[in-house]
Amino acid sequence: MTESQRHQTLLEMLQQTGFVTVEQVIDRLQVSPATARRDINKLGDSGKLKKVRNGAEAVSQNRVAWTPMNIHQAQNHEEKVRIARAASQLVQPGESIVINCGSTAFTLGREICGKDTQVITNYLPLANFLIEQEHDSVVIMGGQYNRSQAITLAPQEGESSLYAGHWMFTSGKGLTAEGLYKTDMLTAMAEQKMLNYVGKIGGISR
Repeated sequence: MTESQRHQTLLEMLQQTGFVTVEQVIDRLQVSPATARRDINKLGDSGKLKKVRNGAEAVSQNRVAWTPMNIHQAQNHEEKVRIARAASQLVQPGESIVINCGSTAFTLGREICGKDTQVITNYLPLANFLIEQEHDSVVIMGGQYNRSQAITLAPQEGESSLYAGHWMFTSGKGLTAEGLYKTDMLTAMAEQKMLNYVGKIGGISR
């Protein structure tokens, strides 16, 4: 396979999934780790993909930034709705759930809204929506406000123990053999702490 053929295949992989790891590139293209990283670097330097740690992301093309007011315009909206509905069916009446940030998480919050479920979140757009819709039980996790993701991150190690739930629903950029892949270190660390205080975890990526 020539370099141009490898690049085309790599871009097609990104078009299908939005994210690939170096290991996936190696397996698909049957190349060495050095060649896989070199291909990613070349495509990244030309602006055809976004290089991230241990992988690559697809470059957004004219994507409409979603908000709670235009959630139906979010990328892969129909898939997000199906994922959110399936996740909401896992939750039993009276349970508490932790929901993180993102459009799929917000869609899950809409599905849960009005049900006998306590929602614990650090995602302010979701918290505001639930409060405006008069959802009975909303717990907003405290901490420092992170503007880029509209979430709060607790600076103290012991803060996470205040928010225990039956479920935690989280999302990421992709799924690898090691688990859910995230590119934001602070968010990943905050969620890692929460894992000690929840019974089950559900991935809601799309």
